[in-house]
Amino acid sequence: MANQRRKVNIIGAGPGGLATALLLSRSGAEVHVFERHGRVGGRTSIYEKDGFSWDVGATFFMYPRILEEIFSAAGRNMQEEIPMVRLDPHYRLVFGRGGELTATANVAEFKRQIATFAPEDAANVDRFLTENREKLAAFRPVLEKPFLGLRDFLDPALLKCLPLLRPTTSVDADLRRYFKDERTRLAFSFQTKYLGMSPFRCPSLFTILSFLEYEYGIFHPIGGCGAISKAMARVASELGVHVHLDEPVEDIQFEGRRATGVRTKSGVHACDGLVINSDFARTMRKLVPDRLRRRWTDRKIEGKKFSCSTFMLYLGLRGTCEKLQHHNIYISSDYEGNLEEIEQSHVLPENPSFYVQNPCVSDATLAPEGHCGLYVLVPVSHQHENVDWKAEKQRFTDLILDKLHLLGVENVRERLVSLTAVTPDDWAEDQQIHLGATFNLAHNFSQMLYWRPRNRFEDLDGVYLVGGGTHPGSGLPVIFESARISSNLITSDLGLAPREHGESKAPESEEHGSAEAVMMS
Repeated sequence: MANQRRKVNIIGAGPGGLATALLLSRSGAEVHVFERHGRVGGRTSIYEKDGFSWDVGATFFMYPRILEEIFSAAGRNMQEEIPMVRLDPHYRLVFGRGGELTATANVAEFKRQIATFAPEDAANVDRFLTENREKLAAFRPVLEKPFLGLRDFLDPALLKCLPLLRPTTSVDADLRRYFKDERTRLAFSFQTKYLGMSPFRCPSLFTILSFLEYEYGIFHPIGGCGAISKAMARVASELGVHVHLDEPVEDIQFEGRRATGVRTKSGVHACDGLVINSDFARTMRKLVPDRLRRRWTDRKIEGKKFSCSTFMLYLGLRGTCEKLQHHNIYISSDYEGNLEEIEQSHVLPENPSFYVQNPCVSDATLAPEGHCGLYVLVPVSHQHENVDWKAEKQRFTDLILDKLHLLGVENVRERLVSLTAVTPDDWAEDQQIHLGATFNLAHNFSQMLYWRPRNRFEDLDGVYLVGGGTHPGSGLPVIFESARISSNLITSDLGLAPREHGESKAPESEEHGSAEAVMMS
């Protein structure tokens, strides 16, 4: 019966699960979030050691509009709940083949820098931004809707924008229409690594990632991106959501294909709707019997393409790093070959590209006085037999420490007071990520939209997906959008309070029919 305390369980207190909890907090449902760790956030949490704090995963926060609307739907103001600063410069790019660029919100200044080595490219920046503004406007409605069946894929809105998206063209190939110099293209394409993909294979839709930076800015939440997770959990709890830490889900209860609850160390928790925010592939294989899955069987999952992983160093240093901006990227002299080593050969690169965050230049709360904390990320292959991390971990740590001078970080070992290294094996074990693929299923076109695991999960009844493993995909803004899509489906299917969740809609599909049919099946 509508609004009679329907129960919704959420597996995982990552950003998608917490956003879903926020959106359902005023729906009339009783909401429980079960998190295996003693902290919220999952890959978007805070790691603390020796007086330093680092983001575990995401460090770039862009396109805040979606999260602002989620907080607004919960009756709160995001800017009051999460203090943040807008960064300018955005980041510093150092090219292994020579030269560097400082990306800035001042587009005229950025064009001036590009003009010093590629005047024709500089002249095309405005055209690139204009056409990507049109691309985002055309595709945004597609990103905000669920794909529940073939009818959704054949939506005229999607078919109309397909030519603009050039689905068979890569990001790099699309950028060649604007920019001749490789360095310019890299400045507008390295962002595909936010998805764990190469710009030489990532669909051209994702040129919008660099556009978003210049159109809407890059932000740093005070305390790190993990502070977003903390704020969502705090507000959700204040609104009556039950967040259970250190309580992993051991089993999903089923009656036929319908999920009826979860079992944890404290017992069985019945529910009318189950939201899976934990890693899709790992959760399916661990908690859902293969016989219940018709489309996403173990065999089917094994045949899918997964993103790269990351090798991480969380460093605490004495003193400051004056040459570093907040965000810094070193791009290898053989960037394409570097990415082929990661994605095709599955071997460790000897001349890797890497990213260094120096957040203390913007946020003094993250390190003891007189110190700085550096976050170092190196894209590497997901788990593969070609790399034995037990044998390679120390060697690769030393290799990366030796290369930090390429971004101007000197005397690292002499200044080092804290070091933690994280490999794909650690991601797989500690965060329960399939293959340690930190960006989830790859974002090739055949694994997006209709072909990605659906928000109202097609293999089970009463189960919904949020996070990077479902539509729209990985990255904080679209993960928040997945939460909005799925929570709208839940409120519609369970007959909860009217939606206040923004623009995402909950259409019927030919596979599930009406909300009443879903509830009675």
